[in-house]
Amino acid sequence: MTIKVTVIVQKEENWYVAKCVENNVASQGKTIEESLENLREALELYFEDETPDNPKFPAFVTTLEVAL
Repeated sequence: MTIKVTVIVQKEENWYVAKCVENNVASQGKTIEESLENLREALELYFEDETPDNPKFPAFVTTLEVAL
């Protein structure tokens, strides 16, 4: 079984941090690709003993403009 999840990748100093929006599992790497691969592995371990609640409907992500 495969699922699609929503991922945010942010650069923090010398690392890229990849975080799954649906369950807050995160991992890091020296490159974007490495952080995503490490997150994939972390998610596989996270879901090893449980089935995701809603595997076909990832989170809705948008941007919001805020006046400062």
